[in-house]
Amino acid sequence: MVDPFGRAVRDHHRGEREQPLVDRDGERTREHRIEEWYFGEHDPDAWRDSWLEGPLLDMGAGAGRDTLYYQDRFETVAIEVSEQLVETMRDRGVEDARQGDMFALREQFDPNRFRSAHAIGTQVGLAGSMAGVRAFLDDLAVVTTPDATAVLDNYAPDRAAEADVFAYRPDPASGLAHRVFHCVYQGDVGPTLLFRLFSVDRLRQATVGTQWEVLATRHGETQWRAALGKNQHG
Repeated sequence: MVDPFGRAVRDHHRGEREQPLVDRDGERTREHRIEEWYFGEHDPDAWRDSWLEGPLLDMGAGAGRDTLYYQDRFETVAIEVSEQLVETMRDRGVEDARQGDMFALREQFDPNRFRSAHAIGTQVGLAGSMAGVRAFLDDLAVVTTPDATAVLDNYAPDRAAEADVFAYRPDPASGLAHRVFHCVYQGDVGPTLLFRLFSVDRLRQATVGTQWEVLATRHGETQWRAALGKNQHG
């Protein structure tokens, strides 16, 4: 499978990257800021950290920036779909990095395996639809303990529109939007990525009928961050 994103991050880590990783949306392009987004220092966030305990599942862990921080505090398992990203994480000192899909969790982990879970980087949008988000939450409930918590983030559609976020696509339904683009590196073209953008209210709707409920939220310039916990009536 062609993996320009994973290969560019790996090459950057090894000091072998001579060309940029480019995100393309039709004629519009941007250079992916690999160093800033994946290799900068972890920014401790007391609010986020207050919701996380070990064992922790770091989903879509990238180059392991957050995992390296959390594994010094408690058991942390990092998963990425890209084999090259997994290799990069291991090279950087991640103790338990695995190739895995955050949208197929119950196929990879035993029930009640994790006390908390973490997906920062808007990866949950790759569920593609709100039905996909609900299915993800159901899977996450299986592999986490009855008292588990989770921290997720995504773009807020209204704020993303105002900021002209790259590859933004509007949706006629309230609280929804999309982003659509692909990555190009050294002539390799990656698959088209479809991110579903949804508001916190839409997230709350998606938790209905699951074991999760939204406990707290924070908003940034273009994104929100939410802490979820298990309820007793899902």
